[in-house]
Amino acid sequence: MLTLNFIWHMHQPSYLNEDGIMHMPWVFLHSIKDYFDMPFLVSKFENIKATFNLTPTLIEQILLYEEYKTEKDKFLILLKKDTKDLTKEEKNFIIKICKSSPYKTMVEPYERYKELYQKDILNNKELLDLEVIYLLSWTGNYLKENSEVVKELLKKGKNFTSEDKNSLIEELINFIPKILPFYKKLQEEGKISISTTPYFHPILPLLIDINVAKEADKNIKLPKNPESLKEDAILHIKKAKKLYEEIFGIKPNGFWPAEGAVDEKSIFLYIDEDIKWIATDEAILFKSLKDNNRKNLYKLYNHKGIKIVFRDHNLSDLIGFVYKFWDFEKAVNDFITHLKNINNNFENSIVSVILDGENPWEYYKNNGKDFLNKLYEEISSLDFCKTKTMDEILSTEPKNLENIKPGSWIYGNFNTWIGDEEKNKAWELIFQTKRDFKHHLNELNEDTIKQIEEEFLKSECSDWFWWYGKGHFTKFNLEFDFLFRNHLIKIYKLIGLPVPSNLYIPIAKSKNIESFVMEPKSYISPVIDGKETSFFEWLDSGLIDEEKAYTTMQKQKNIISKIYWGEDEENIYLRLDGDIKKLKGSKINIFLREKNLFSLNTDKNVYEDDCIKMAINEIVEIAIKKKCINQQLVYFRIEIQKDNNILQVLPGITELKINLNEDFKRCWFV
Repeated sequence: MLTLNFIWHMHQPSYLNEDGIMHMPWVFLHSIKDYFDMPFLVSKFENIKATFNLTPTLIEQILLYEEYKTEKDKFLILLKKDTKDLTKEEKNFIIKICKSSPYKTMVEPYERYKELYQKDILNNKELLDLEVIYLLSWTGNYLKENSEVVKELLKKGKNFTSEDKNSLIEELINFIPKILPFYKKLQEEGKISISTTPYFHPILPLLIDINVAKEADKNIKLPKNPESLKEDAILHIKKAKKLYEEIFGIKPNGFWPAEGAVDEKSIFLYIDEDIKWIATDEAILFKSLKDNNRKNLYKLYNHKGIKIVFRDHNLSDLIGFVYKFWDFEKAVNDFITHLKNINNNFENSIVSVILDGENPWEYYKNNGKDFLNKLYEEISSLDFCKTKTMDEILSTEPKNLENIKPGSWIYGNFNTWIGDEEKNKAWELIFQTKRDFKHHLNELNEDTIKQIEEEFLKSECSDWFWWYGKGHFTKFNLEFDFLFRNHLIKIYKLIGLPVPSNLYIPIAKSKNIESFVMEPKSYISPVIDGKETSFFEWLDSGLIDEEKAYTTMQKQKNIISKIYWGEDEENIYLRLDGDIKKLKGSKINIFLREKNLFSLNTDKNVYEDDCIKMAINEIVEIAIKKKCINQQLVYFRIEIQKDNNILQVLPGITELKINLNEDFKRCWFV
């Protein structure tokens, strides 16, 4: 019998600034869309169980909405204003938030939202409509089906009034207090298990000893003048346990270490706090065993008194990053096929599927409801598979694991959170602040020390380092930077010291999508031979630099690092650069949105038919005849597939949109 272990990780960083206001609205938005809907979907199926990991930072902010309603959320405070009373800066903030949603799945289904999304300047009436339709787009399926207020406003569609907006906000904010009691009820019924994470979601091994990053990657560049933050690491675990007991009435059995980050020293901190289980990524297991045989993955392990499961990276990332592009029935069938293959090859497997329980769904049609309902329905009917909670899995006889190598769920190292200029600068500011705090510790009273400890814990959240430097793109990187530095600024104010000037200087460089996407400048007609035949043949093409904009779905560094594209009167041209040798034995699948147009075998150096020609040598070059597309605006997506696994999705952060009516007049000059 195969045991399927879903762990849905629910996490948001603390958006609280020193003014006590949450400066970003994502806890509220996911509360009305995901935090109730996800356990509700599980509760509908008799044979489905799951584990939900609720982070303390998330729980505390949900409690703020319960107690203060809209008073602690900057976005909601502004939304409650009449649009004519907003300053220009306030309007720009609201519009930026309202235009940050994925277009295809959250904007396009609403006619009024589509219309307003395209406009650069909005009058007060249009802004009011945008505010309301944005909230409606984020409203989850449970509320859409059960709230009369939501149903009436969806039916109305546009020309909303201030009364409409205020009644919607009240309806949504009054829904939030249902969330945490619902989790508690399901746990008491044995339907779910609830685990948690160290308090402010830190990379615990880095707090204990920053040098562990070099053990995971010997080439990494470490921050200067480090300080051990081990006492903070212990506090993160103790405070998380305390909050969990207050909310759920029992002690937590399990922790999902933030980002699956583990090492020997951090694991002993969990053991010291009587934690029964943790989970991390398969890369850690294979490094620890020095054996990549997948039969080792599907087991429960015991390491020096604590139980550990290891995440199936491929299955988890298929849900997190790939299936959102597929028809939901095809996606479910693919997932079930993977389960059957595992069951046929490995006896009594424990398959751990661990991923975000909130962030993928806005990229799925219907917020993932169709996919999840079908997935749970199909799993319920399998005679070889049973879902269990982690608390139930603990009764399984474990296999002994002698040692644990350090790393996280991304590449099995810590490079996502340390090692480049911006990330290291953030660490160095924490170390600087910690040293200054220690120098003045004896001058401070107990209450002030506790406040300062809290600010340190907040500054150590993994999310700040995630967005700094290379690796990830967000329109809100400057806002995240502001929140991070303000925690350290507040510490100096609490100590009574002048704030160092470097804390007022932004760490994050302003990023936008133009930094890694360049549009075509003119027609091109390259020779399709797999080589850069001349310097000029791709000179006027468009370019997406995947190295600057890579996602985290891959188990290893991207195979394809750059995508070029362009067109002439007859053809659309694509070029892929990267580690082309690694393409051997794979397929290049080219999709027009969800329709699979071509599946190209890379074992052939040249392929040609009536619609497409591909050549592979030093680069991959592809020509697609426009007559075979028969559309004026096309959205391409490319998947690199090998042995039924998706190795890379291209582009990784935007869509490859090609306008076949483009005349390139915008590029002319005289």
